[in-house]
Amino acid sequence: MSKGSGWDQRLVVGSGGKGLVGHAGAVLIRKCADRVGLTGGLNKVLPRGDGPGWWDRGTVLVCLAVTLVLGATSMSDIALLAHQDLVLGDRPSESTVRRALAGLDETALKRIGKARAKVRARVWDLLSRRPQGFPWLTVAGKLLSGWVVIDLDATLIAAHSDKQGAAATFKKGYGFHPLGAWCSNTAECLAMLLRSGNAGSNTVADHIRVLGAAINQLPVAYRRKILIRVDGAGATHELLDHIEAMNRLWRSVKFTVGWTITDADETAIEQVPADAWTDGLNQDGTATGTAHVAELTGLNQRLDRWNGKLRLTVRRTKPSARHVKNLTDLEKRTGWRYRIVATNITRIAGVPGSHQPQWIDALHRSHAGVEDQVRHAKAMGLRNLPSKAWTVNRAWVLTANIAADLTAWTRLLGLHDQPDLAHAEPETLRYRLLHLPAKLATHARRRVLSISETWPWADAFTLCWQRLTLLPPAT
Repeated sequence: MSKGSGWDQRLVVGSGGKGLVGHAGAVLIRKCADRVGLTGGLNKVLPRGDGPGWWDRGTVLVCLAVTLVLGATSMSDIALLAHQDLVLGDRPSESTVRRALAGLDETALKRIGKARAKVRARVWDLLSRRPQGFPWLTVAGKLLSGWVVIDLDATLIAAHSDKQGAAATFKKGYGFHPLGAWCSNTAECLAMLLRSGNAGSNTVADHIRVLGAAINQLPVAYRRKILIRVDGAGATHELLDHIEAMNRLWRSVKFTVGWTITDADETAIEQVPADAWTDGLNQDGTATGTAHVAELTGLNQRLDRWNGKLRLTVRRTKPSARHVKNLTDLEKRTGWRYRIVATNITRIAGVPGSHQPQWIDALHRSHAGVEDQVRHAKAMGLRNLPSKAWTVNRAWVLTANIAADLTAWTRLLGLHDQPDLAHAEPETLRYRLLHLPAKLATHARRRVLSISETWPWADAFTLCWQRLTLLPPAT
């Protein structure tokens, strides 16, 4: 008999196990929600029904968020928490979840926003107390200490049936086109606006609304230095003027946005002297010879029609095979593919070299990380909206945002020094930590939840629980 065969000899499979808990990692997410004050905070701002058997609506949202972190894709998946009844107690039913989501009107959403902001302020205070401090962003080897980075991006959600608000998308699909804002420092989803599938990519009012909601989520002490990054959809007069107007004596607001290249831009690119091109920067600060960057500000006549504070940098790279068919005449003639970034950054105090075009280019290119956050959000419930009703789907999106925050907080507060888990993808985190089986036993009037001691991340599991347990209780 070969070494890989015969494993099923004398193996009997049954379902009579007792004291077993599936997806034991749910206790970490729920513990985080309770300990940082999210569950209690939501319960304070949301009404509770009268009579026996009624659930606190904040608890229902947290329970649903926990199931989304575990991988739920519909409201019926709340039944998954039945596997944690021995630990977490009773769980809400599908009908309770549906009623809770349907009851979240505009007033309730505003209250939830304020409650989330209060909890976020507490979490960020806890993060600043860690030995490594708050997770400030590093770009091209330069630490942006004191700067909170907000990335705006839109995505498409397919609808496979007729749902309220679903419409044809610009990619010839059918569904929704939400716009979100993420904090690059912490990977939290600060705000998201559910929109119909035919919503424009560069709708100014939507960008301003989402950006305002995102900034309202920031603790007051962290609103003094804000860096906003948007792709080409953000290159509108109204949005950039709005961001520029946010600057105060006590607050500095910087931005980088993509820039759609026109004939005037290509004319300016042709005027760039050959010796003005410098090597681009990798994210570790080292130079790369495969990309070059130059200043375009004084050569582009398009800037005359803007507010006079814009600065343009241009990047050139060799086109890949998938880009060849879309090259312009200039790009075909020169053999380079060009991309332009607009910004109001002239220099960032305390960050040497921040005035250089190659650093500005590296700063905006790191905005691409928002695509990972979008992908993570879709892995936590945003891939499919479960209801035909707009109100329910809007509340589902909010719950998915809460799930993203809980995952980020659990990693930042309990797993920040675990190299395999500190920045783990949702599926990786589920496989290694959240979907572990466990056994529950009672001893000396205590309940003991045990996972396999041979599991490679068993110590990380217990360490995370201990750290979350030791967090000071929310007031």
